[in-house]
Amino acid sequence: MSFPKDFLWGGATSSAQYEGGFNEGGRGKSQLDYINLIPKEELDEHTKIPEVTYERYQKLIRNEDQFNFPNRRGSDFYHRYKEDIALFAEMGFKTFRMSISWSRIYPTGLEELPNEEGLKFYHNVFQELHKYGIEPLVTMTHYEIPIALTNKYNGWESPEVIALYVKYTKTLLDEFKDEVKYWITFNEINMMLMSFWNDGGIFEAKAKKDALSTKHQALHHQFIATALTVKYAHEVAPNCMIGGMINRIECYPFTCKPEDVLDTMIEDQLNLYFFDVMARGKYPKTILKYFKEHNIQIDYVDGYEDILKNNTIDFLAFSYYLSNVVSSEQTAEQGTFVKSLRNPYLKFSEYGWSIDPIGLRISLNKLYDRYQLPIFIVENGLGARDKFEDNTVHDNYRIEYLRSHIRAIEEALDDGVDILGYTPWGCIDIVSAGGAEMSKRYGFIYVDADDFGNGTYNRYKKDSFYWYKKVIASNGEDLD
Repeated sequence: MSFPKDFLWGGATSSAQYEGGFNEGGRGKSQLDYINLIPKEELDEHTKIPEVTYERYQKLIRNEDQFNFPNRRGSDFYHRYKEDIALFAEMGFKTFRMSISWSRIYPTGLEELPNEEGLKFYHNVFQELHKYGIEPLVTMTHYEIPIALTNKYNGWESPEVIALYVKYTKTLLDEFKDEVKYWITFNEINMMLMSFWNDGGIFEAKAKKDALSTKHQALHHQFIATALTVKYAHEVAPNCMIGGMINRIECYPFTCKPEDVLDTMIEDQLNLYFFDVMARGKYPKTILKYFKEHNIQIDYVDGYEDILKNNTIDFLAFSYYLSNVVSSEQTAEQGTFVKSLRNPYLKFSEYGWSIDPIGLRISLNKLYDRYQLPIFIVENGLGARDKFEDNTVHDNYRIEYLRSHIRAIEEALDDGVDILGYTPWGCIDIVSAGGAEMSKRYGFIYVDADDFGNGTYNRYKKDSFYWYKKVIASNGEDLD
């Protein structure tokens, strides 16, 4: 067992959580700029993070200066990108997954011409990456949508947003096709089912349909936007590869009772139908049955069947953090973003996420068997409250987590799975999407900033930095 010589080792971030500079360079605001940190002592069972209701949004915009919006600061990549990329190069990165802020290119999404200052910033970033031989892996939108499109159209609920998104992605391809080979249209497209706001920029209270219909309607618009982007990329940028991405959660039946196994199968079908649409080019019968059983009403775009069929993605990308346990009878516990029974055979992180590297191997085999497309593991990692002392963090717990998952990837390669690369999440400390906090950290690099923006924002290498550097230098052979 060994990793291919051209295996793309790296790390992953997102513009909303990392970039900062929210009011510089002509950038407009996105809906994620309105996720405020709520102190834990003020949380109750009815508070949803990062969900922003219409009522809450009205309160936020009336007194913006009174709230703490961590995404607006990020980790200040906007001013420190050269320093950070040099650190990534020191670790030996072959690729760096990042995203582009839609509102930095089209501040409201409605402009006819892009913001040249925003384009120049990303040209500078790509130039710096290529200086060190690092291949950019770029997500076209990592949840973000210009807030103006939420206000005008209620975000992805409206089919009007499709053309505006495609205008944006065509600009990216025209501008950067010679600098970026690997693209992902939407980050974790299936997370629309978890959050109106985070993945869709949608106010549930203003939606024209019920909750499930609205979410699947918005997903239909994103599927069409993905297919039209793939179509344009294949026409003007044949050397580029366009991928689709989901949050992959491997599912296990709670028992061998047939009802548990059946419910697990259905849960898995729901998790994978997104790839069915993007990679196979059609809605599977299982999801059409699901729509009917749940009275989900979708207004399909004219000619959608041909659009999807003729413009399928080139590779699969997915995040993998944990696995899920499904029962046909027992009520599941509420997790961070999934409902799952507790698996007695697994260890758990301090945030309650199961640690299951074998589940990653299972998912890799299942996805490759099903779609026969190359795969990128573009998120995987351990969130923890790191203890910063003596200008470092001794994070052996993170090393152990990553070591076990890298071994699972190696075993999947030996199984015959075609894996392009691996980019652990939050390779440098960034704002957490789950709670809008800096204190939940994933990175190999510590950023001296707290949940309220206090600190120097200086960078410090954790123990995991040196370990991952050794892993990459040995192409995965030295994991000790």
